[in-house]
Amino acid sequence: MSTNRAAAQPGCTASGLSSALATASGTAGWLASHPEAEAAVNSADENAIRTYFASHTDQWQQLQGIANPLRTLRTSCRQQVSAGDAARLFDAMSA
Repeated sequence: MSTNRAAAQPGCTASGLSSALATASGTAGWLASHPEAEAAVNSADENAIRTYFASHTDQWQQLQGIANPLRTLRTSCRQQVSAGDAARLFDAMSA
């Protein structure tokens, strides 16, 4: 998050990030209900992931919909929000 929190855009805060992450957590249920997609993602091979979703565009669109709140937050808060912010939040919560 930005070191100048007073100047953060609406939603570009820890609560905005947490809200977007909560929505994106729907990915877990989606992947559990699509075992072939989960297997492609678990392969940790970008080419396998791209190949799978290139032939399953409907599933790709569903995942894009789930990820949209994170994408929107990243677009509107490019300088304030990063994956490291989420990691720091979870690290702090698990300590």
